[in-house]
Amino acid sequence: MDNILKTVFSNLKYLVLSLSIFSIMMFVLLILSEYVFLEPYVVGHIPSGTELGFSLIVILSALSALVVPMNIFRIDMLKRSKQKMSGGIIGSFVGAAAGACSCGPLGFAVISTFGSVGATATAFLTNYELPIRILAIAILTITYFTTVKSLKIECKIKS
Repeated sequence: MDNILKTVFSNLKYLVLSLSIFSIMMFVLLILSEYVFLEPYVVGHIPSGTELGFSLIVILSALSALVVPMNIFRIDMLKRSKQKMSGGIIGSFVGAAAGACSCGPLGFAVISTFGSVGATATAFLTNYELPIRILAIAILTITYFTTVKSLKIECKIKS
């Protein structure tokens, strides 16, 4: 596994992509979850009892930053066989999108736009925010292991 990570991230393009994904996803999710405030100053605050949610955001961002560049590397290696490469990248996007479900300040816009359906969706996402993030982490973990297996078998990278 270490050899696969070295092979993928020895290329500067994939390393920069990984750092960019981690930084952007972390910052956006922290703002949406109201851990970082931009007005009147940039302030970070982790209220007591929300440490699990914060750590799940960090794990989700790190796994996304690990899985997405590996899948892009895999796509570059397997340009000819489109059927083989579809599953891994779809799992990455599903996991990343599922982790970005916290509503925070956007909930009021959803409620006013979609009425009672928006209120129901906002209540669902707020109540089940942690289980959805845990599910997203599980999806990204499975995607990581299937991508490593695919790189080992299909791309013939020795581990």
